[in-house]
Amino acid sequence: MTMTSSSTCTSTGRRKTAVAHLQIKPGKGIIKVNNKDFVEYFPSISMQNEVLRPLELARSVHSFDLTVKTKGGGIVGQAGAMRLAISRALILTDASFRQILKKEGMLTRDPRMKERKKAGQPGARRRFQFSKR
Repeated sequence: MTMTSSSTCTSTGRRKTAVAHLQIKPGKGIIKVNNKDFVEYFPSISMQNEVLRPLELARSVHSFDLTVKTKGGGIVGQAGAMRLAISRALILTDASFRQILKKEGMLTRDPRMKERKKAGQPGARRRFQFSKR
């Protein structure tokens, strides 16, 4: 399914506890994250490159306008969630992108999360100090 000029697609990406909800529509490459400019929201070049990687692989950096709402986690987790959301949205726009993105690992969700604290312990795995006497 290829997108028409007036249609928009939505997708969701997650990483750790971060969630990114994305709307993609044909445009000039404008990216807004939580109503801020993309470069302003992600000041680090490495995070900007991580987010833009799916668009670069699909050769469509200046073909779509993205509006993203992120919440939860930290800025790195939000960047990872946004990368997955962009990859999923690109597949909705054109199914031929799936093979390229899958090969590069852009469609894999990172399931790692912080382990919960257990009762009777000071942390997730930490035990109270054992005293023999």
